[in-house]
Amino acid sequence: MATKKSQARPQPFSLLTPDDLYLFNQGSHQELYNKLGAHLVEVKGQAGVYFAVWAPNAHMVFVMGDFNGWDQHSAPMERRGDSGIWEGFVPGVAAGARYKYHIESDNLGYQVDKADPLAFAAEVPPLTASLVADPGYDWGDGRWMAARAQENALDQPMAIYEMHSTSWQRGADGEVLGYRELAPRLADYLEEMGYSHVEFLPIMEHPFGGSWGYQTTGYFAPTARQGSPQDFKFLVDHLHQRGLGVILDWVPSHFPTDGHGLGFFDGTHLYEHADPRQGFHPDWLSAIFNYGRDEVRSFLLSSAMFWLKEMHADGLRVDAVASMLYLDYSRKDGEWIPNQYGGNENLEAVEFLKRLNHDTYGANPGIVNIAEESTAWPMVSRPTYLGGLGFGLKWDMGWMHDTLAYFQQDPVHRKYHHNQLTFRMLYAFTENFVLALSHDEVVHGKGSLVNKMPGDDWQKFANLRLLHSYMYAQPGKKLLFMGGEIAQRAEWNNEGALQWDLLEYEPHQGVQSLVKDLNRLYRELPALQVDLHPAGFSWVDCNDNQASVISLLRRNPDQDKDLLAVFNFTPLPRQGYRVGVDRSGPWQEVFNSDAPEYGGSGVGNGGMVQAQARAMHGRANSLELTLPPLGALFLVPAGD
Repeated sequence: MATKKSQARPQPFSLLTPDDLYLFNQGSHQELYNKLGAHLVEVKGQAGVYFAVWAPNAHMVFVMGDFNGWDQHSAPMERRGDSGIWEGFVPGVAAGARYKYHIESDNLGYQVDKADPLAFAAEVPPLTASLVADPGYDWGDGRWMAARAQENALDQPMAIYEMHSTSWQRGADGEVLGYRELAPRLADYLEEMGYSHVEFLPIMEHPFGGSWGYQTTGYFAPTARQGSPQDFKFLVDHLHQRGLGVILDWVPSHFPTDGHGLGFFDGTHLYEHADPRQGFHPDWLSAIFNYGRDEVRSFLLSSAMFWLKEMHADGLRVDAVASMLYLDYSRKDGEWIPNQYGGNENLEAVEFLKRLNHDTYGANPGIVNIAEESTAWPMVSRPTYLGGLGFGLKWDMGWMHDTLAYFQQDPVHRKYHHNQLTFRMLYAFTENFVLALSHDEVVHGKGSLVNKMPGDDWQKFANLRLLHSYMYAQPGKKLLFMGGEIAQRAEWNNEGALQWDLLEYEPHQGVQSLVKDLNRLYRELPALQVDLHPAGFSWVDCNDNQASVISLLRRNPDQDKDLLAVFNFTPLPRQGYRVGVDRSGPWQEVFNSDAPEYGGSGVGNGGMVQAQARAMHGRANSLELTLPPLGALFLVPAGD
């Protein structure tokens, strides 16, 4: 008797290939955002959305949203083998739809509604649903992308404007500017000021505005506070077309424990360590990623790739690297677990950072990744094939803290703290450093830069001009947080705009003009551009602590270009101060921080000084200079 042939169950629609599953579970998937999350697709002629989420310890997963009345059980998803991924196609769903995942866990009946970890967009906080988004955009920055390797090269001047995108400027009624409104305003300003790059504090979606983005929940979504993903792409595109690089602050070190976020995602500690000695951050009251879990590495690596490949970022400034490298970071004895060798190094985080830099540089030619790393961990900005972490640059946190501590001293006491200015040169070329005067120094009661300075108002402004000048004379790339260039008086407040009305007053105009000219000189003078190699720097005299004067030489040996910088850190003008130089002939004073156009008193050298054949500081010739009070001088051989 004939028997009926059994019918195979039709395979459900999926974007995931066996290779995707292998790479994801192995920890090396670079583009999860093309596979997980919410994707507009057409299945058998029917438009809708394919959803996929990683929840390996779930008993059931459902997708719910305004397309099904937020019914927690009307759209069940299917488990994809033993990959831990749940997936499903929901017809009729379009871009703009709001959704979450309803997860029922194997863990004692635990149920939760979670936002999509790989969503491209989210509701405007405090709302927490994810949005289905069409990621399409017609980019116009092809010329920049093709040439950016030169713009980001380590031998090029890099002046970075660090900014918080919602509190730089506001609209007429105090409203937050959208990405498209911000684009031309910001490009005009950066162009006028002579900056080469902008670095945004994290624009990834975050629930609490007061975290400035450092408590990230949306690792693939620009914050909806300023518009859609396409709007953000417009901002990057516009900046690129104006010749400006874009660096994004990125936070793979920790994440907040908000209920809709990554924490305890499927009823287990999925993204984070279960043991609080490894998985909870005591400083930020947040969860720490488990870098030893393969799928977590795929998630973070894909997030980095997303901002670089899909959003055209020119690099990532990786936040709080030190907290990733050390298991005992900000912990007391007994509050941390040693590694397998008994040490305090987080070996899994180290390997992740190496993989991150190796893969992102390999897939995105011309980028530059920057580490915010505050310890003496070796070779942070050295290639992975030499045993380094593979970053292109590293913030010089020691310089920032020492220099600001020095400047906060009353000038009469500075001679006792002279080493705070000179110590840096013992290590200055061990890494590729960025000299940063960052947002961290103008918050939490620390006051603004100008109000850190001692003395009366004239001295405060002179000191600030001197600080900026000293930073640009030191070897290293430059970074200044917004407001420092206009001598903002109030401490930075993320709830409002900068104090742009201060530019009605000449002292503030003067500081802004000075920063503008320093950026111009950095671009124009080859001697300032050899800033990551010892051949570009030498002390002339770093020992005159009694007068609180420092002199140094910057050099471009390839072009035989020199620049002498002399700094007087006291309010006393110094007549007849002699400084040794190698070159004979006239030297031109190309910069004086005490110039009247900057708000200074105009003490200087009349634009030109003749070198005399009188040996000084181990050099055959010397210049007899008038040093302005709390002032900086840059001089170059005439004709160079």
